[in-house]
Amino acid sequence: MPQISSLRLLFSSANHHALLTSPLIPKPPLSLSHLFKIKHPFLRTYTHKPRRLLFAAYSRKPKNIERPGSLSGSRRRSSSSSKTENKGKSAMEESSSSAIAESVGFNKRRAEGKDKNDGPRKNLQLKVRKLNPVNTISYVQILGTGMDTQDTTPSVLLFFDKQRFIFNAGEGLQRFCTEHKIKLSKIDHIFLSRVCSETAGGLPGLLLTLAGMGEEGMSVNVWGPSDLKYLVNAMKSFIPNAAMVHARSFGPPVDSSGATDELFVPINDEVVKISAVLLRPRYSKVSKTTKEGSSELDDSLVGVNHLEKKISAERMQSTAEFALKPGDLAVVYICELPEIKGKFDPKKAAALGLRPGPKCRELQLGNSVQSDHQDIMVHPGDVLGPSVPGPIVLVVDCPTPSHMQELSSIHSLTPYYSDPSEQSKEMCKKVDCVIHLSPASVTCTTEYQQWMSRFGEVQHVMAGHQLKNVEIPILKSSARIATRLNYLCPQFFPSPGFWSLPQLKSLPSVSRGPSEFSLPASCQVITAENLLKFHLRPYAQLGLDRSGIPEVTSRPKIIEDLITEIPEIVDASEHITQLLHHGNNIANGGSMTLQANNVVIEEPWLHETALPSCLEGITREDMEIVLLGTGSSQPSKYRNVTSIFINLFSKGSILLDCGEGTLGQLKRRFGIEGADEAVKGLRCIWISHIHADHHTGIARILALRRDLLNETPHEPLVVVGPRQLKIFLDAYQKLEDLDMQFLDCRQTTEASLKTFESGENKDVNGSVGVQNDQKDGSNLFAKGSHMESYWKRPGSPADASAAFPLLAMLKRVLREAGLEALISFPVIHCPQAYGVVLKAADRTNSTGKKIPGWKIVYSGDTRPCPELVAASHGATVLIHEATFEDGMVEEAIARNHSTTQEAIEVGDAAGAYRIILTHFSQRYPKIPVFDETHMHKTSIAFDMMSVNLADLPMLPRVLPYLKLLFRDEMIVDESDDVNVATAAAI
Repeated sequence: MPQISSLRLLFSSANHHALLTSPLIPKPPLSLSHLFKIKHPFLRTYTHKPRRLLFAAYSRKPKNIERPGSLSGSRRRSSSSSKTENKGKSAMEESSSSAIAESVGFNKRRAEGKDKNDGPRKNLQLKVRKLNPVNTISYVQILGTGMDTQDTTPSVLLFFDKQRFIFNAGEGLQRFCTEHKIKLSKIDHIFLSRVCSETAGGLPGLLLTLAGMGEEGMSVNVWGPSDLKYLVNAMKSFIPNAAMVHARSFGPPVDSSGATDELFVPINDEVVKISAVLLRPRYSKVSKTTKEGSSELDDSLVGVNHLEKKISAERMQSTAEFALKPGDLAVVYICELPEIKGKFDPKKAAALGLRPGPKCRELQLGNSVQSDHQDIMVHPGDVLGPSVPGPIVLVVDCPTPSHMQELSSIHSLTPYYSDPSEQSKEMCKKVDCVIHLSPASVTCTTEYQQWMSRFGEVQHVMAGHQLKNVEIPILKSSARIATRLNYLCPQFFPSPGFWSLPQLKSLPSVSRGPSEFSLPASCQVITAENLLKFHLRPYAQLGLDRSGIPEVTSRPKIIEDLITEIPEIVDASEHITQLLHHGNNIANGGSMTLQANNVVIEEPWLHETALPSCLEGITREDMEIVLLGTGSSQPSKYRNVTSIFINLFSKGSILLDCGEGTLGQLKRRFGIEGADEAVKGLRCIWISHIHADHHTGIARILALRRDLLNETPHEPLVVVGPRQLKIFLDAYQKLEDLDMQFLDCRQTTEASLKTFESGENKDVNGSVGVQNDQKDGSNLFAKGSHMESYWKRPGSPADASAAFPLLAMLKRVLREAGLEALISFPVIHCPQAYGVVLKAADRTNSTGKKIPGWKIVYSGDTRPCPELVAASHGATVLIHEATFEDGMVEEAIARNHSTTQEAIEVGDAAGAYRIILTHFSQRYPKIPVFDETHMHKTSIAFDMMSVNLADLPMLPRVLPYLKLLFRDEMIVDESDDVNVATAAAI
């Protein structure tokens, strides 16, 4: 077995050195408890970073750590240069006493939560801009988050020269804005039309990104109805309060009685007045009082009259209140620009005795002045032409027919209707544009269209999941890469799962086209498209602007460009097809080459590993690994944040981590209906740690599953994660029911599972989760430390009396999925960070031979550590994070991540059959830097990459062709490297 240099940093003692250099891999778990004496409890749940950095999820590279071998202006990094840098670094490390002193190879202070440079910023800066309402540029624009996958509500940007407003921040907003160079760093206010995962799923990541910008970080004003407080309370579990101090709500509490028809005005300045009208469903869900003594389902919608028949007179008193559930409130926003003053007439001013000068300016500002030559007061109306009313835009979110009944009767909107029967024309405020975020199930009703017609001559923009947009990918750069990869190797990179428009029209839930709206001819109705604008200022440009709508690039055009750019890719694609179709006929240990256009591709096959017995007789319906997100920190153009979908086909599926945008990625991979089936079939969600790039997509997934299974008998989904995740989910469930059961990762360690199996030591004081972990060394925190005391606090997840029923449920769920075990193990990243082992049950072939089950290990975020090596022993697949390239060991240690070579060495030490590298820094835009000499059983992960168990033997053979595909793109994007945290503000 080769020497493992990076792991030697971890084990500096003679015993550990002997352990690593031994030709045998020890099977018993290796102990970390004597290496790391954690003395302080974990005080902060967000990521700890070096100076200038606040958060691991959505944060940028520290500038106090010099990149080894970096040159000013240099963007290209090759594997040879990385090796040279490593040699230089090794020499320096061996001669450095400080390196020896810190030879444990990980940032202990950060793992303990004690980095003094990472304290939360007390006062994040709010942007203060000097407003100028005169001659400003202004428009509203559709930011099409979710329009192609229908997983989130589109956002709307209200743009001014010196001010920016965004309505709704669904998952994927940052990634969309990065793609289209929309500067989120300029945003001043965020308004939510509803408070739920569909409209606010991208808000946590956006707040963290803004807080990490610049020297001091930034904050932003967040507005929403009164139930916004539930979302804020949930986000506090992993976002510092400083990033949310400007979150403000309006309107009465959600559980107050009676309907309100009040107009709230959050913004009223020289540039715009933004008003909000609360929209409550006319028929709400059963109140809490009813639920306590009623057998009715909580989610049944009933009217007040029907409710009166169900409840006795004693309980239905005249003063009874029917409280709405948080999340039921919707908002209609009214954006009014100030009127445009009439043009100044100098001839009239001269006739009234005014000399050119300051007084003329005062009149233009609306102030009266004394005439210079006459004893009279001159008023603005005497010298100005007629004023032009300011444009008005409405943003309407009417989510259900029950809200529609309230919408049609709100008196606060009356001044904006054009119906002369209700008011005089003098009092009517002309609306120029109405943007409808309401779903097609509402907008296609006769009642809603009658309400739309009350505005008269208005431009209606239908942005609520219109069918037309499903065929048009929002993330063009990512779609282009996916198409090129699919052409090269369709077996590992399947084509996107979107249906064609004719196929989608057959679905019962699709929307009708705008042409089918039965509205007066004066009403203009169009379907929203990405980046569609409606100009408000200058007034001469008032109206629609389609110039920014991205062009649709067809697959044939992308392939044509690829072949023109890399002609030899045609032969490479054919060769891969031959390899995959006839791979079983290729002798193990062979070496094959392809020569096309004088380009030779060598396959690293000199030491092929023997086929593991678990793959004997495997079929394509056993298991598939779908890498939905392969980037770190924050979403980028080419890589979404972490999520791994373990597809067990007819037996269900499991999610390992669930970063923002996971649902959208599922829909891009499997199609809208296919993703719905995948979500319904989820058996478990496992979360490695509480960093935003690993868990902020979970609420959207759980909410969709709840809705999809609403009419079907089912059990809550088991969510396994660290304790802080439970804090977030418990707080969030006050906003919307997530229909889940939580199990702490500590209860799924090997020691805890053995205790559960034996039925012994069921002590409710937490001994199951603490003492047994320490007996076999699988607890990261030493006995007697402050960290251990933290776990023994009241309410700790180590309460066995609560965990045992959930463990029994998890065991049954896994058994139904054909799995033998799900085992969590601690890793070195932050407190309560874990990796996981998935072990399939053994099977028997047709001859009665017993075949062992496959084993998948996922590292989470970690430094190389003995727990990971032990857990990965004999793994069929090890999915390991490889955040940094080989020449950046110092930075990997500072952030408790791994380099590419370190990840491969862990897999080699554990004897893993195949290694898949993922979680790449976003400084590598398309493909990370790697040394292919180490990649004989390793593959680089890409978003949407799908690895079927039956294709594992051929997985490394694709790597040389990937290098060919990206031969001109294996570079470091220095602009992204310097400004990773501001990638959304390019």
